[in-house]
Amino acid sequence: MKVPNKISKKTVLKIIWIVYALASMIIWVPQIDRMLTRDYASASVYLSLDDSWDITVGDEMYRNVSLDEFRFDIVSKGDEITMQRTLPEEWGLTEGALRFHIRQSAVSMYIDNEVFYEYGYDRMAQNKTVGSGFQFIDFPNEYQGKTLKIHLVLSEDMAFTSLDSVRVYEWKDAYRVLMTENRIPLFLGCFLTIFGLVITVITIVALAFSLKYIRAFCISLFALLMGLWTLCYYNVILIFSIPLHAVSLLEYLTLYLAPIPLIIYMWEDVRNLKQKSFKILYRVLSAVHIAATAWMLGLHTMDIVHCAATLKYMQALIVCNLAYFIFIEIKNLKYHRMIDRLFLVGMLVIGACVIYDLTEYCSNRYFGRTIFSMRGMTSIGVVIFIFILICVFYLNLTQKMMKEKERDFLIKSAYTDELTRIHNRRYCMEYMNRIEEAGGLHHTVICFDLNNLKVVNDTYGHAQGDILIKSAAEVIAQTFQGCGIVARVGGDEFIAILETAAQEKIMELAEQFEENIKKKNQEIKDLNMSIAYGYACCNAGESHIEKIYQIADNRMYEKKKQMKNKNAG
Repeated sequence: MKVPNKISKKTVLKIIWIVYALASMIIWVPQIDRMLTRDYASASVYLSLDDSWDITVGDEMYRNVSLDEFRFDIVSKGDEITMQRTLPEEWGLTEGALRFHIRQSAVSMYIDNEVFYEYGYDRMAQNKTVGSGFQFIDFPNEYQGKTLKIHLVLSEDMAFTSLDSVRVYEWKDAYRVLMTENRIPLFLGCFLTIFGLVITVITIVALAFSLKYIRAFCISLFALLMGLWTLCYYNVILIFSIPLHAVSLLEYLTLYLAPIPLIIYMWEDVRNLKQKSFKILYRVLSAVHIAATAWMLGLHTMDIVHCAATLKYMQALIVCNLAYFIFIEIKNLKYHRMIDRLFLVGMLVIGACVIYDLTEYCSNRYFGRTIFSMRGMTSIGVVIFIFILICVFYLNLTQKMMKEKERDFLIKSAYTDELTRIHNRRYCMEYMNRIEEAGGLHHTVICFDLNNLKVVNDTYGHAQGDILIKSAAEVIAQTFQGCGIVARVGGDEFIAILETAAQEKIMELAEQFEENIKKKNQEIKDLNMSIAYGYACCNAGESHIEKIYQIADNRMYEKKKQMKNKNAG
């Protein structure tokens, strides 16, 4: 009855902890969000430069256009775009910072035909990636009323079909506005990165002791990669003054590598289905993804083809892997396990979030349209998915530990004497076989026989006889267990196999044994325990453990006769 009570207490504590964690999130997340957005209304004041542009795309000229409505045909690598407009005569900013979103292009900016900013031309000359992301450029009040011209040279094919909003913020507020606008990706990216990094380090240490933590390692590595990808994709990592091309490279690197730990994680679920076709398809998809990742990153490293050009192929591979994993989890539902249902929910959530962001990305890149206003859905999906993965891993590990404990209990029961809790005859025989196979010479066998057990059982009952047997086992184990193994091989027969053949040590243990018998008789009233024993040692003349056992057993019976004759006399 005690075990169910313990389980219920643990369950109650877990429920309390989950409720506490959820309540803390519900209370503190809005508080932190309000802290970030408290002064956002005043900090986010900006000068919009989205209207009155004269834009040249290749040979086409467009006059007096607005950036939020302007769309053009997909451009290719080497194409040029020129934007020009007259700046307002005045604006209310003290120290301005022009926020411009660069998308895989080299950029030069002019005020009245004088260059004041350039980016990416040196990298394009070396055929290196330029990258994408926000840049904040010094934009003082002296530029008021002058002509601003922006010249773009594309470094990749099909980079974009529309131009992003051009704004001027106060320098002191520029990065804060960027972080506030992307606060959800910022929170989630930081959480995933820190969580993934800490757990990755812990699981690497744990893997040195057991491979059962491989799935926890996959979870942590996936979280780390997706956390870094989130911080790069939503540009919040730019606050650390990392070069734009390095941020883009890290974004592609983490996105390409993130599915690999998830693929490794899925192997156990594929194997559980026990169908050869699923295993073959898993190996094919895994090999294709890993080979494609290595190939694409290799091409990017050698500046042959950059990741921006191969992204659509990687996105297709990721969608294929997600579809396959969802299919595997649906097949696993036939086992009616909560673990499989939870994991399927997680796969559906992250699949929906990936498709959401992928649809928005393709619409914006290839058609210049913004379909969804909410950003960071993949990050939200990843956090939910990681939480579900942790729950699944915990449940899976708990089940495995319970099975291991049950197996260990059964093994221990098979090799343990029920009354005395020391080894039984089966264990003793297998131990002797191992010694025989190893050809060990430095062993000693001691045989014991408990005197007068039948008399005690007949006179005082079997309960008293059991006390005598357990007392004998305690004395034998107390004396000899530190030097080898002890076992009960019969009703009143015991054995000790010691890993030593030194006569001095054997005699010392024998004296200690006699002393321990006296102490036990003093501790338990009317015990009157008496034990006959005999021993034999392995040596060069006789090394077979079975022979040694027979010799020790014969000597024990001789000792028993002597003790019986002495008592009779």
